[in-house]
Amino acid sequence: MLNQFQHLGQIVFSILERLGRGHLFLIRMLAAIPGLFLRPSLVITQIYAVGVLSLTIIIVSGLFVGMVLGLQGYNTLVDFGATESLGAVVSLSLVRELGPVLTSLLFAGRAGSALTAEIGLMKATEQLSGMEMMAVNPIKRVIAPRFLAGMISMPLLAVIFSTIGILGGYLVVVELLGVDSGAYWSQMQDKTDFIEDIFNGIIKSIVFGIVVTWIAVFEGYNCTPTSEGVSRATTRTVVHASLATLGLDFLLTALMF
Repeated sequence: MLNQFQHLGQIVFSILERLGRGHLFLIRMLAAIPGLFLRPSLVITQIYAVGVLSLTIIIVSGLFVGMVLGLQGYNTLVDFGATESLGAVVSLSLVRELGPVLTSLLFAGRAGSALTAEIGLMKATEQLSGMEMMAVNPIKRVIAPRFLAGMISMPLLAVIFSTIGILGGYLVVVELLGVDSGAYWSQMQDKTDFIEDIFNGIIKSIVFGIVVTWIAVFEGYNCTPTSEGVSRATTRTVVHASLATLGLDFLLTALMF
């Protein structure tokens, strides 16, 4: 029994210690961000790597999610004669919840894992140590640009996901199932509020972008500098970022709506 309590205590202290190091790491990154305005090319390069290169999976996923929402919504609402509300159903589902959440999960799987693996390999090959020997701060030169790029890219990707999803719903609901186009768009415009729905969805995506990118760069920077350590850090990034996204989504939804 004593050994079990000792093991539990070690786990708790390990988690608290890792959380402490993570927050100190976040403070160091935030302190390095103002210096990036003098070298915007570093951030632009990373926006292309984590944002532009993620567009394919975001667009394809958003299209099919919107199509599924339209089809499932039609099958449900047609029994109540309320198919004219499909535009509002698709829009609110995407803007409030599915857009930010699914984009964050896809971002964690594609860009987050890539960031962790890239930084982890730089640590394993001692590139970060080499920078420190040349009096170059790796937080300012490597980590902060990637963190800022993730913060910027995530909301933009979420907006694109929701927009493509709404168009996908339109293709199914209007073009395939024959619902009136005017009813689809008018109900969407009438029921979707900018502050309550769109703005709150953007806030969610910004929070998800900060947390997911933070986890990704922290895991890469603090991984064990071996091939096995990098692979484990990449796995932890996807798992922890996904769990953090779902947990924060509940908290933000409870506070906003």
